Amino acid sequence: MTKKTPDANIFPVETRFQKMALRPGGLTRDQAIGRAQSRVDDLKPAFSKWLSQNLDEFIVAVRDLEANPASELRLEIAHSQCSQLRDVGSTMGYELLTFIAESVCKHLESMRAGAAYHKEAMDCHVDAIVLATKPPYSTMKPEQLPEITGGLMRVMERTKAPKPA
Repeated sequence: MTKKTPDANIFPVETRFQKMALRPGGLTRDQAIGRAQSRVDDLKPAFSKWLSQNLDEFIVAVRDLEANPASELRLEIAHSQCSQLRDVGSTMGYELLTFIAESVCKHLESMRAGAAYHKEAMDCHVDAIVLATKPPYSTMKPEQLPEITGGLMRVMERTKAPKPA
């Protein structure tokens, strides 16, 4: 018969961050969210120009990668450009853009793991990203376009790196 050990003692630890967040004079959660939303709204007029420029840079990076898919530098540049589109998309209300860019990022990460470059799959995704930046698609959510999002997911499923033996 084994001897039962006493239950573990769990005790809360107050971190420096928690102390700072709870100190008097701070913002309420609703105030902080309101300020953040106001700041995002202030940035939206400039976002259109940023999006156009970064979309062009992403397309150039993908074409450069297509010309030399074995180049780690070109792969990294394409991934970086795509990550920027993905990371900012949802914040600015472009959820479909974020979804598609995430799919491209996964393909690029799969290439790092040994998958081949798939021109047709990448062309399909680049076209979808461009579409996701244009009205009315720019304000749509991925679940509103199941044919597009489902098709892109099936395409990317076929482009994954082979599993190690």
